[in-house]
Amino acid sequence: MLAVAVLAYGATANAFERTPFAGAFLFTAAGLALGPAGLSLLNADVEAEVLRTLAELALAFVLFTDAANTDMAELRHSLSLPRRLLLVGLPLVIAAGIVPGYLLFPELGLAGVAVLAIALAPTDAALGKAVVTDRAVPIRIRTALNVESGLNDGICVPFFLVALAVVMETVEPQALGQYALKVAVAQIGIGVGIGLVFSLLAVHAIGACSARGWISGSWNQVLVPALALACFATSQWAGGSGFIACFVAGLAFGALEKQHKDPLLEAAEGLGDALALCLWVLFGAVVVGPLMGQLTWKAAIYAALSLTVVRMVPVRLGLKGRMPGAKEKLFIGWFGPRGLASIVFAVMAIDADMPGNETISLVVSVTILMSVIAHGLSAKPLSRLLEEGERRETDTAEGL
Repeated sequence: MLAVAVLAYGATANAFERTPFAGAFLFTAAGLALGPAGLSLLNADVEAEVLRTLAELALAFVLFTDAANTDMAELRHSLSLPRRLLLVGLPLVIAAGIVPGYLLFPELGLAGVAVLAIALAPTDAALGKAVVTDRAVPIRIRTALNVESGLNDGICVPFFLVALAVVMETVEPQALGQYALKVAVAQIGIGVGIGLVFSLLAVHAIGACSARGWISGSWNQVLVPALALACFATSQWAGGSGFIACFVAGLAFGALEKQHKDPLLEAAEGLGDALALCLWVLFGAVVVGPLMGQLTWKAAIYAALSLTVVRMVPVRLGLKGRMPGAKEKLFIGWFGPRGLASIVFAVMAIDADMPGNETISLVVSVTILMSVIAHGLSAKPLSRLLEEGERRETDTAEGL
């Protein structure tokens, strides 16, 4: 069923991507229709760990290829936007998520609510792809959203591990500060180091081997996927963030590999899209169906707040004075979709057997489902509205 879904969408993707019903929205709906809650054609006994593995693999490819396609000149020009989103907006989003979480789910405790808020803080590169690749959106906004989604999940990992350690009482209170510093340095430092080293070595090796005619046509297709997976797996094994490693490696690869970048990236982009498709079909079949019988008003309220106030107000504060128009700030604030990274965090809470992990997995699943629907349907229309607004402002300025 998954193979047929990939084949069918791959043959019609260009037509679907012109409509609001593309990507994760369509895949999740297909999974719901094919799963036990629908036609019962897709009855998969999928464990949470399988979803985590699929999410991590898809993210590895998406983060690498999105980073490699980043316009480095534009990134240098507008670096202040993603920097403010990551260093100011992200901590504020986490803090803002703790407040309603503690009011709605006091049984989780403050540290448990922090785990939930952190799990839903990172934006999803795969779900946001419809916006960051849409040329109707100004390039400075696309670049900012791309860099934010590429790095915020990796930055959230240390916060998540510290909050989880507090809940599970695996670290003594007096040693918590030292543990937090150690985790943060390892996750970010190792991730950045491995991403840079692997990408530099790979680019030089590919260039040297290609110049000698040692690479056959078919093997060109596996070089970048192998590099992305090597960065992710090695960083995770060494105690770093595989997500940061893949994004940093992609940035370095895109900056260094000028001549053959596009054909080398095609296979990795296709693999990332196919894995994400499979994940969203399974999410619709094995998560959304049972979710209908478990949904609570508290989970729905928190999910709605997470996608709106909890994200949009901190982003507005973080970008204060950094952009000319309120519409652009609202656009950036709204397009913070939750998806693959949040799935990974929810499964990590389940694997740790954290108290209240059922509540966390429920709220995360509801938030992701709302995000798939809301951001999927609004990506194209709001991008066009922003483009029209930019055009009118330009015409007015030229007229003056």
